[in-house]
Amino acid sequence: MVDFAGWEMPLHYGSQLAEHKAVRTQAGCFDVSHMGVVDFRGDAAKDLFRFLVASDIERLEKVGQSFYTVMLNEQAGIIDDLIVYRTEEGFRAIVNASTKETDLKHIRQIRENLGLEVEVKHREELNIVAVQGPKAVYKVTEILGAEEIQCLDRFNAMSTSCYFIARTGYTGEDGVEIVADDDNTQTLWNQLLNSGVQPCGLAARDSLRLEAGLNLNTQDMTDTTLPDEANLKWTVHMDPQRDFHGKSSLESNREEGIRFKLTGVVVEDKGIVRHDCVVHTSEGDGTITSGLFSPTLGYSVGLARVPTTAKGSCKVEVRKRELNARLVRPPFVRNGVKVHK
Repeated sequence: MVDFAGWEMPLHYGSQLAEHKAVRTQAGCFDVSHMGVVDFRGDAAKDLFRFLVASDIERLEKVGQSFYTVMLNEQAGIIDDLIVYRTEEGFRAIVNASTKETDLKHIRQIRENLGLEVEVKHREELNIVAVQGPKAVYKVTEILGAEEIQCLDRFNAMSTSCYFIARTGYTGEDGVEIVADDDNTQTLWNQLLNSGVQPCGLAARDSLRLEAGLNLNTQDMTDTTLPDEANLKWTVHMDPQRDFHGKSSLESNREEGIRFKLTGVVVEDKGIVRHDCVVHTSEGDGTITSGLFSPTLGYSVGLARVPTTAKGSCKVEVRKRELNARLVRPPFVRNGVKVHK
């Protein structure tokens, strides 16, 4: 057990490698109740989200649809990355544990600035269980007896009497994330374990998400990082008819020229790159933001913030050694298979 954002979290349940392999080949479950569930209700909820996030909320046309997006500060730095769902009552956002309090303060300040009447409720009584892997949806469908789960498209959600079930995840595999109260979460967790689903901790979660090329908030992006510098330019919908918080600063930065990008690094020598290792490229130096040994690939990979024009071969400083490496476009693994070039 380790401390994570003020929560006592399992690093692993015995073997990080076994947990990683289970998600890539079968199914694993993660207790991610440290994440925040925030519900938004009221006629003006859409108006709030139109300004609050960088993505266009109008794209969520139907109840159950969702998207991955970012909230920006005045300087266009990333306060948080989050998933927003359209619900019957308004919207639901899943926010990161490490930025939860900052998020809530920012959301309520924006609501006040806009003069909108929207109920913003942090659902502290709710938990989240992520079930991930090629057999995850089958296992959950079997346990809950809800065949319609298999018909859910990616980034869509449905509700039962006890569960909010979304076809989303943080591993690069198929799966669902399930929101429920204490009693139903405990029941579900026990049913998953009894059906042979492998419980997984933070270590496997990190190796899985990095192989999938997914960012870790406060590490691969911070409140001083622009979306364009975190490989998240695609989350920003620059509609001239819509303003959003941080838009003018982002436009100014783009006019001046974005100097850095986030990209993948594959190590060609023996050695493991870690957070904060220096990366030397022909266009200037950069930094490893996340790095580890890839259990699926059998060598070290990482994400690095480097000059935008950097490409090809590079070197990474690891304990006074320079390891040969190269810059690649993430992800490294998708659906259990190597995809980087």
